[in-house]
Amino acid sequence: MSRTSVKFSIYRLTTLALLIACLQTSRFLFSFLPNVQPITVLLILITLTFGLIDGLIVAAGTMLVSNLVLGMGPWTFAQIGAYAVIVLLTYIADHLMIGKTVRYLFWLLFSGCTGLLYGLLISILQAPILGLSFSGLIGYWIAGLWFDGYHAAGNIGFFIILYPTVTPIFQKVSDKLNSSKQRNH
Repeated sequence: MSRTSVKFSIYRLTTLALLIACLQTSRFLFSFLPNVQPITVLLILITLTFGLIDGLIVAAGTMLVSNLVLGMGPWTFAQIGAYAVIVLLTYIADHLMIGKTVRYLFWLLFSGCTGLLYGLLISILQAPILGLSFSGLIGYWIAGLWFDGYHAAGNIGFFIILYPTVTPIFQKVSDKLNSSKQRNH
């Protein structure tokens, strides 16, 4: 990635703010379901379409803004950290992917696995804050596996719905961002 691709035009900043608002709203809309929210899948799709930096910005911004309403605490840093890892893994997996024929199936399974990974990462990142020993961490993680399973199943469902509908929209916006970037150089 060149340094010029990290510049923030007004259009790009507006796009990032709107993406954060959309993800925050989706978190509120599904907050009545335990761990079943489209945020993880949308972050995967945003990272695939807009790139690593934008994925990280939207992930952190979404957690900060939504936790202002839902409750801010030390878990906010764990959430940002967990989503940062998922965004980074998405970026790496996309760049390592050679065959594009199994792309949909790979990302479907990947999105399910990230539901389980998110729970593990949250447990690991919160363990020092909670003062958990290694065995305490394992117990804490196992106790949350049901919710991680809901997250994984929800991610698969949301991916099936969102991939074909949201990806073309994200791609159009990304293309417009890239064309406006080229005009400004």
